[in-house]
Amino acid sequence: MSPVSLPSCLVFDIDDTLYYERDYVRSGFAAVGVYAEREHGIAGLGPACWTLFESGVRGSTFDRALTDVGHAPDPALVTELIGVYRAHPPRIKLLPDAHACLERWLGRAYIGIVTDGPSASQRAKIAALELSAYVDRAVVTSELGPDAGKPDPRAFALLQGEAGRTGVECCYVADNPAKDFAGPRSLGWHTVRLRRADGLHAAAPSGPDVDREIVTLDELDEAL
Repeated sequence: MSPVSLPSCLVFDIDDTLYYERDYVRSGFAAVGVYAEREHGIAGLGPACWTLFESGVRGSTFDRALTDVGHAPDPALVTELIGVYRAHPPRIKLLPDAHACLERWLGRAYIGIVTDGPSASQRAKIAALELSAYVDRAVVTSELGPDAGKPDPRAFALLQGEAGRTGVECCYVADNPAKDFAGPRSLGWHTVRLRRADGLHAAAPSGPDVDREIVTLDELDEAL
């Protein structure tokens, strides 16, 4: 792995980097459960969704959970529940090492966010985590266009330009080696993979576009 120099532009992913994504999922399923019972008289949907998630189900959770609680999973209802999930105010907060890291770097570097996902849900996460206190600019890739998600480099180029830095002065810290690092690396950025033990992508191997691996943001300064 190539050496990493001290950056003056430090950019973070959100999910499984600054907080545990599973906490957002749990929060969203709880909100959906409350809504489903209040609006449709469907009891037990939130716990049913969480049980499926814990068993590894992805993508068809609402359909299967509705079936599990004895309700037909019609497409209109599933679409409605997805909207509730994405728009709910999440009950999440920064992990202690993430809070400490942002405090350490505040004022020392341009701090940015690049995150994939629907705009409503990602902006709700940014608000819940109170990232405006630390971040110069948060970029939600879906707001740049339908094909601007990682590994597309546009979000990283945008932040690099706004920060007025060269690629070698920038570093991206994220968790998913399948998509997070190719974009910034194509611009000459340094990359640090955060492999949290309970992260959704913790078992995935790193590729050649990862400069360093750490298991907590308490290790970031030393890695840089």
